[in-house]
Amino acid sequence: MRQMAGVLLTGGASSRMGTDKARLVVNGETLAMRAARVLSHVCDPVIEVGPAISGLPAIQEEPPGAGPNVALRAGYGALGGPPAIVLLACDLPFVEPPLLRLLVEWPGSRTVIPVVEGRQQYVCARYGRSAFGDAHGASQDGMTSLHAIAQPDCEYLTVAQWGAVADVRSFADVDTPSDLARLGL
Repeated sequence: MRQMAGVLLTGGASSRMGTDKARLVVNGETLAMRAARVLSHVCDPVIEVGPAISGLPAIQEEPPGAGPNVALRAGYGALGGPPAIVLLACDLPFVEPPLLRLLVEWPGSRTVIPVVEGRQQYVCARYGRSAFGDAHGASQDGMTSLHAIAQPDCEYLTVAQWGAVADVRSFADVDTPSDLARLGL
């Protein structure tokens, strides 16, 4: 089996939720701890980028709260610049190891991003080394989102490619109190 490093994002502002999403308890476990457990099941080493609440070794992006692009780059640098990493945000409570394993095992080492109902899933994806030069350039230009580093050699996975190991619910994120209710959490 192929081994790959992982980066867990826990440092978002959670402004639409009104409370820190990473600290929300669902089924007796915080979203941050659940995501750390799932990511660690597939990746090694794994680092948290955020306020050190997942139980993983943690670093903080500079400046804190600068966005996922800056956080991804900080995690990549802290891991020593591996050939590729799997990125997971803590607010995806239904991601399971088989989906992350698919990202790790996907052939090659370039960026691989699942697409669900026409939307790229940038915070549950694999980023290849070439993305990090783009991440640095994009953050220098003030672009803090991850879609800023999508590149021509990025591979987008359709439901035909990820559907055997996950379903649409796997990518459901929890951004608002109504999301919690809608998802039965």
